Amino acid sequence: MLRAIIFDMDGVIIDSEPLHQKAYFAMFKEVGISVSDVLYDTLRGKSTINVCRELINLFNLDRSAEDMVAIKRSHFDVIFNTDKSFDLISGVRNLIDDYHQNGLTLVLASSASMPTIDRIFDRFDLNRYFKAKLSGADLKASKPHPEIFLKATEATGFGPEECLVIEDATNGIEAAKGAGLFCIGFESIHSKNQDYRKADLVINDFEAIHYDRVKRILP
Repeated sequence: MLRAIIFDMDGVIIDSEPLHQKAYFAMFKEVGISVSDVLYDTLRGKSTINVCRELINLFNLDRSAEDMVAIKRSHFDVIFNTDKSFDLISGVRNLIDDYHQNGLTLVLASSASMPTIDRIFDRFDLNRYFKAKLSGADLKASKPHPEIFLKATEATGFGPEECLVIEDATNGIEAAKGAGLFCIGFESIHSKNQDYRKADLVINDFEAIHYDRVKRILP
C-alpha cells in the first residue's frame, strides 16, 4: 500500500537546472576547463562536491573540491538572486498538495546542498508539506549510489514496499532502483539526454500521477 512519496527536487519540483548549468559553466571557465555538453549530461543529478571531485581527477586540477564548490555556489547565488523567471514546475504544487491532503508522507531526496534546498523551500513555501529533507551533499556517496534513497526511505517511517520515488534524471532513477524502490520517471520539456528505461513508469504530466491514479500502484 502506498504511504510515502520521495521527491527529487531539480527537474521535478523546480526547473533550476538552467541556473545550475549557468553556474557550473561559469565555474568551469573560472578554473580553466572545457566541459562538453556530453560530459555535462553525465554529471546531472550528482552532488556538486562529487561533480567537482570527478572533474579534478579528469582534468588533473590542482584545486580542492571544496574550493570549486565555493566558486560554483558563488555564481549560483548571483544567478538565483537576479533571475526571477524560474518557478515551480507546472502542476507540481497541485500534486504535492494533493498527496498531502490525502495523508501521504512526503520526503525530499535531492543532490542539492541543504542551503540551496532551504532557500528554494522557503521561497516557494514548501516546508509545511514535507516530513524531511535530505541533501546528497551531506552523504558519503552521490546518485547513482542508492544511499540517499535508503536514508529517505528510513525518514518516511515506512518500508520500501510502501514508498515510491519521482525522479527526472538517469542517475536518480538508478539510485532509486538500487534502493529497491518503485520509481516514476518524469520526462519533462526540461529533461535532456536522460535514460528512463529503468523507471517503472514514465510520465510527462503530473496529472497522470495524482493520488487517485497512484494509490493502488503498489501491491
